[in-house]
Amino acid sequence: MSTRHQAREAALGVLFQVDLGKGRIDDALEPLRAEGWPQDDWTLIDGLVRGTRRHVEEIDALIRSVAEHWTLERMATVDRNVLRMAIFELQHTDTPVGVIINEAVELAKQYSTEESGRFVNGMLGRIVRLDPRLVRQAAP
Repeated sequence: MSTRHQAREAALGVLFQVDLGKGRIDDALEPLRAEGWPQDDWTLIDGLVRGTRRHVEEIDALIRSVAEHWTLERMATVDRNVLRMAIFELQHTDTPVGVIINEAVELAKQYSTEESGRFVNGMLGRIVRLDPRLVRQAAP
């Protein structure tokens, strides 16, 4: 398991906590900062958390636009936050689309259910097909 995967896990934990209303971003990040992550990993964690929360309204609007028969509120909290983080990363980083989707599916399966992996994969697939920039990036 890569440390980047572990950094995404940590970021997901913070997003989950903040989404449940259990504190502010800085308070949720502080225990992680104290763990002494390597600088590259800390930059990823901090960037994913702050970026996802900064863009959460537009990300949620995008999720709503592709979610057939699902409301954002009905989605499992883990799934909702995996999607948010992956969409932020798709839209605002140069990480390859395939890597982002694979990581999101693995996080959903690891922290939610096997069905969550398929759900997240399907949702992200729809989003990638909607955004021509991401389709080009995903092409071989």
